[in-house]
Amino acid sequence: MATRVIEPFQKQHHSRENFSCEVESLQQYFRTQASQDVRKKVAAVFVLAEGAAVLGYYTLSSYAIDTGDLPPDVARRLPGYPKLPAILIGRLARDQKYRGQRIGETLLMDALHRCLENTATAGAIAVVVEAENEKARNFYLEYGFVAFPDHRNKLFITMQSVKAMFAP
Repeated sequence: MATRVIEPFQKQHHSRENFSCEVESLQQYFRTQASQDVRKKVAAVFVLAEGAAVLGYYTLSSYAIDTGDLPPDVARRLPGYPKLPAILIGRLARDQKYRGQRIGETLLMDALHRCLENTATAGAIAVVVEAENEKARNFYLEYGFVAFPDHRNKLFITMQSVKAMFAP
């Protein structure tokens, strides 16, 4: 059995045609759009792979938060800029064949850790996600994400909270 590793997606190395997840748009994105987004620098795509097989993937992109969209108690503690830098986990999906193996958690923790490491070279005050559905929303809430006040399925976690997750 091949070792499982999270690595940047490579069109020529990772098999996409057999990837099957519960959300059609996430499945189609990986099969048809991911390599273009990587090539055009729209998103960085990372896969949890076992050899050429892809067990799951996530995407990271730069993002800007309108300060007025944040809860007032969070905004008060941040600089008064109209927009603040963040990182977007645009997509996160796991192949349904691996349901129950905590693939989603593995992918999320890797994504958050990469985001935290990125702040050493490019500032970001939070990580943002837009949940596809209620199940995804609840998944992110379990890990400390908070909904934007006016956007139920748009959530964030502060980089300070992410740092605390990985503190020794």
